[in-house]
Amino acid sequence: MSTPADPHGSPHNDAPAHPETIWAPWRLQYLETLDEDPAPKPKPKADAEPPKPQSCFLSDYWNDPASDERNHVLVRTQHGMIMLNAFPYANGHLLVALGEGRPRLLDYTEEQRAHLWSLVDRAADLVERALEPQGINIGINQGRAAGAGVPGHLHVHLVPRWGGDVNFITTVGQVRVIPSSLEAMASRYRRAIGAMD
Repeated sequence: MSTPADPHGSPHNDAPAHPETIWAPWRLQYLETLDEDPAPKPKPKADAEPPKPQSCFLSDYWNDPASDERNHVLVRTQHGMIMLNAFPYANGHLLVALGEGRPRLLDYTEEQRAHLWSLVDRAADLVERALEPQGINIGINQGRAAGAGVPGHLHVHLVPRWGGDVNFITTVGQVRVIPSSLEAMASRYRRAIGAMD
C-alpha cells in the first residue's frame, strides 16, 4: 500500500520534490532554430580559411539592422552588437556577438577578438548603469558540449546577479521567475544608453 502524496513535497514519501513537466511553449521557437547536425567539425589548420558563417538568429539580426528595435538589439557597431537575450537566465541578460558568425573564439582574428571584448566592456558598463546589480556573470559557451545554444556563432553572455536572486521558487519549483518583460527591459537599457551618449 503506497503512502498518499504530501502536498508540501516532504522528503518522507515517494512524491517527487519537483514537477515532472514544466510547460514552456515559448521555447519551441528557439529550439526549432538550432542546428540539427551535432557532429563535431575537424579543427582547422592555422593557415586555413576561417569557417563560413552559419545561418542563425544572430546572423539574421546582424543582417537586418532595420529590425533592431523589434529584435531588442541595443547597440550596433561596425563589427558587432549588444542585444537582449530573448530567453534570459535573469532579468537584463545580454548577448554580445560579432556580426560575422564563427564557432570558436580563436576562429576570429586578434583584432576581431579585441573588438568583441570592447563590446563586452560596453555591455558590462550598460548593465551596471541600467540595473545596478550586485554582480554579473560574464562568459562564453563554446561548442555544443559546453552548452552553446548557437554553436556556429560564438557570443558572450552577461547575466546580472543580485543576492538572493535564486529564491525559494527556484528551489522548490525548479523554475526561475523573470519578472520583467523584454520590452520593458529594452526600454530601460535604451534610456541608460541615452544617458551614456
